[in-house]
Amino acid sequence: MDRVTLADDLRKTVGDKTAKVLKSKWDMETVGDLLRHYPRRYVRHGELTDLASLAEGEDVTVVGRVVESRQRKITKRPYLLLEVTVEDATGRRIGLTFFGTGVHKAGADLQPDVLAMIAGRVGLFRNKVQLNHPDYEVIPGRATAETVEEYAAKPIPLYPATKDLPSWKVKKAVEYALGPGLDLPDPMPSELLARRGLVSLSAAIEGIHRPKDDDELKAARKRLKWDEAFYVQLALALRRAAAADLPATPRPDRAGGLRAAFDAALPFTLTEGQVQVGEEIAADLAREHPMHRLLQGDVGAGKTVIALRAMLQVVDGGGQAALLAPTEVLAQQHFRSIQALLGPLGRAGQIDGAEGATRVALLTGSQGAKVKRAALLEAASGGAGIVVGTHALIQEHVQFADLGLIVVDEQHRFGVEQRDALREKVAGGRPHVLVMTATPIPRTVAMTVFGDLDTSVLAQLPAGRSPIATHVVPPEKPAFLARAWDRIREEAGQGRQAYIVCPRIGEEDAPSREEGEAQQPGERPPLAVMELLPMLEGELLRGLRIDVLHGRMHPDDKEAAMRRFSSGETDVLLATTVIEVGVDVPNATLMMIMDADRFGVSQLHQLRGRVGRGGLPGLCLLVTDTPPDAPARRRLDAVASTTDGFELSRLDLEQRKEGDILGAAQSGNRSALRLLTLQFDEKVITAARKEAARVVAEDPGLAAHPELSAALAELLTDERADYLDKT
Repeated sequence: MDRVTLADDLRKTVGDKTAKVLKSKWDMETVGDLLRHYPRRYVRHGELTDLASLAEGEDVTVVGRVVESRQRKITKRPYLLLEVTVEDATGRRIGLTFFGTGVHKAGADLQPDVLAMIAGRVGLFRNKVQLNHPDYEVIPGRATAETVEEYAAKPIPLYPATKDLPSWKVKKAVEYALGPGLDLPDPMPSELLARRGLVSLSAAIEGIHRPKDDDELKAARKRLKWDEAFYVQLALALRRAAAADLPATPRPDRAGGLRAAFDAALPFTLTEGQVQVGEEIAADLAREHPMHRLLQGDVGAGKTVIALRAMLQVVDGGGQAALLAPTEVLAQQHFRSIQALLGPLGRAGQIDGAEGATRVALLTGSQGAKVKRAALLEAASGGAGIVVGTHALIQEHVQFADLGLIVVDEQHRFGVEQRDALREKVAGGRPHVLVMTATPIPRTVAMTVFGDLDTSVLAQLPAGRSPIATHVVPPEKPAFLARAWDRIREEAGQGRQAYIVCPRIGEEDAPSREEGEAQQPGERPPLAVMELLPMLEGELLRGLRIDVLHGRMHPDDKEAAMRRFSSGETDVLLATTVIEVGVDVPNATLMMIMDADRFGVSQLHQLRGRVGRGGLPGLCLLVTDTPPDAPARRRLDAVASTTDGFELSRLDLEQRKEGDILGAAQSGNRSALRLLTLQFDEKVITAARKEAARVVAEDPGLAAHPELSAALAELLTDERADYLDKT
């Protein structure tokens, strides 16, 4: 057979029927697509199972000799049944059954005296142990005990498979594509391969699919992981180089301006971390190319003050800043907070406005027509140096006089296209962009690890902020729940306040659950605000002043509920996750999250950040009815064990995966990465970033590396290139 190339059509290589299944299941069209369909695991000699120890439901691998093979017709579907008896070296026997697809192939292969390695799940039929439709590998020739041992020690690949294309058929297709051996051009520079101790591309593909031993498999995985990391890093390096040529209006810090006046009027001293991060952002804003920086800080670390100082620097430079918030509650909270922080500096044109002051405008979707028109005019005329808003800022009719900075709070709440829409409102250049988050979602962590974002971290809490203690309230200790209600009454008795959060509003809204965890039959739906309210007003918290806040309330009612709670008129705020981010009530000291297992890691971390915002310690109670060994319970225990946002984001990453780094999938179901994992391969990624930066610095257009350019073009489709541009 002629040697194949990676670009060859699969139909010519494996046949129309197999190619059709590969296309429909995995969207494979070329030999390269098939050879990048790596084995999910390998069967090894150490995993071989003694037939005497088989247990029902166990996945096993055995080596044995066929002693009997009998094919017969049956009256029920699938009409043909193959029964094979296999004997191991000790003389013990097990039955194999094949029916429907694969009967003829297995019948031809598994003849008496044939030696084979068989992998499958143990079942019972009429009290006899058997394997139904197992995968198998025939050991060639009349093997001796020594050759069986040698063969069993060789890693045997098991592939992701389908009902129509079992693992052994995928393996056969791969073997056919590999042919007698590969001789592929290698796009990776030879000096780079030597420097990093990497095998050739041909050796890597051979080694991943038919390794002779563990060392060969390890070398193959090392090279292929490197390729995945390097090509993504190369794409990002090329885009960073291109971005360095994009224009942005520089906004250098101005002595005697608004920012200086704001700093002088601050009633507290900035932490060392806030000063350092502020200097990094100020330097970025002074450049002629757009800033793209992630500001990560645990809840209460002072990100808002940092962002406001950056916005004032832009206003001092003659521009405007837009702060994009994911909810109206948070937008209103930011608006009030910025007004309070600025004081006279934010009241230009008013009697008590300071000299050189600016104005702050609020734009949300629920505003009345008159209020909204005024806000739109303030943005378009430049009268408002700072515009705070929700998705309403993204609408086409919203215009800015000179938008110089976009601050995106809790950036994971906004899609790439939404953030891009706001950026497009700048003519003749790009605005500077600052994204803020307390707990990066997996994709943000991924892009941070991959070096696409400049990252600033606020690890130090400002003076006066207390750490938050978090405890799980489990079902096996009912006294803990009774004590939790007592704690709320005690806090209220001392003039403090508490939040109680539920996953749902009421019966009419759909139950929610953490991604990937289905509600089990007979399991109760998650607790709802309107269901818990009468219980709180009845026995649990009788006599306390309780208010309600949820997303279906009228905006004016939501605003009124928040004002009552902020002013201390209510003791307990019973709410949904509408209070997840940005709500700032220093007197609130306790957060009780009902059915906490229904929330994700990021949500839990954000919710507990609503307490401990004053000088008093904060307490967060995670109420759950999940057993100790459940995955959701382990997630809660992990959240209770740390308040480090990056550590929690890594936990989130392990559970949800990194998503498609070069595509629109935000969680990890579709990924361009087949072997590389961000939580385990940071060293590979870091090294790849350095090598990619070296290549681009020496050859910005890859003119001297046409093979690299071609390989990158295969990875980076137009759609994915656009996606990188937008982020």
